[in-house]
Amino acid sequence: MPKALDDLRVVDLTRVIAGPFATSLLGDLGARIIKVELPGRGDDGRYGYPAVEGVPVAFLALNRNKKGITLDVRKPQGAALLRRLVREADVLVENFAAGTMDKWGLGYAALAEINPRLIYAALSGFGQTGPYKDRTSYDIIAQAIGGLMAITGLPDGPPMRGGGSLGDFIGGVFTAVGILGALHFRERTGKGQMVDVSNMDVIFSLLDNWPTVHATTGRVPQRTGNRHPFTAPYDCFEAQDGFVVIGVGNSLLFRDLMTAMGMPELGRDPRFKSAPARLERHDEVNRLVAEWVKSKTIDQVLQILGPQGANVPCAPVMTVDRLLSDPQIKAREMVVELSHKLLGHIPVTGVPFKLSASPASIDRLGPELGQHNDEIYREWLGLSESELQALRGKGVI
Repeated sequence: MPKALDDLRVVDLTRVIAGPFATSLLGDLGARIIKVELPGRGDDGRYGYPAVEGVPVAFLALNRNKKGITLDVRKPQGAALLRRLVREADVLVENFAAGTMDKWGLGYAALAEINPRLIYAALSGFGQTGPYKDRTSYDIIAQAIGGLMAITGLPDGPPMRGGGSLGDFIGGVFTAVGILGALHFRERTGKGQMVDVSNMDVIFSLLDNWPTVHATTGRVPQRTGNRHPFTAPYDCFEAQDGFVVIGVGNSLLFRDLMTAMGMPELGRDPRFKSAPARLERHDEVNRLVAEWVKSKTIDQVLQILGPQGANVPCAPVMTVDRLLSDPQIKAREMVVELSHKLLGHIPVTGVPFKLSASPASIDRLGPELGQHNDEIYREWLGLSESELQALRGKGVI
């Protein structure tokens, strides 16, 4: 079955998390991704997570659906080979510090002369412009300077980073979106362009509309833990055997919740009748719900509040080990088993968007270092075995 992007070639110079995730999304949609790594070492992402019997399983999962070559673009012969690859490519993606590719003579302006239809995507901590563009960045830097940490955490605690590498993965999503937009524009006009993504910009865009709210009202968001700033109850509560969340987004749901809890009179009580009233008494509201949840198991809470009961939004706080066997995750094919020559099979997360006519898929694990050198250099560039041997001897590939 055809895939949405199976006619595209992508040269992937990205490393670690954000950039590789962006290109993996394109690969899931069928694009032919050529991952370029430094000879002898490769992507730092190969070494940052626990390995299993020496196998970098997280790297292989993140860099799924890619073929891999080695190439030192800092060397003149390596830069020349990259230019030849670019002639055959639709997209190039990199996440070096701003200006790095320009220093090597491989920036957008130089490569666009070779291939005017090229989509050149650059993801960095602060983008290619502005007073911060030369700063270095990681996920925690972006979350801090972009404003997310200031609104994350308990009211009486320090700012908190969002779990996992949230900023990096979201940066990858925005990069992929930008590339898809540029590709559609090229389809209409024939023109390539640069896609400049800043992780600070990405995080700033996710601040739950607080920039607009502050600019128009003067309010500054405060850390509220798991609570919602504009409604209650909307929090995490401890049951007898774990944690559940309950989200009440309107007064009708609050009445349904109180009825399910055996306190229907509180649903009509003027002290709790409106969202502003409940917010004003959120400690009291949360205490009532917390005491009720504490007397129940997770399953009891879900049975009473779930679709067969009051239909109040609620869920258990799931852990990764439980999610791997969760029936909804299985039904949505969100765990895919991929074969590996040493470990047998490695489970990876599936594709979160389902296309009916051109379904995305995850077909293979990420490449070993330089695994496809012979195939790509011969297929794309027509290099001979003697030329490849000479390049290996010079440390170019």
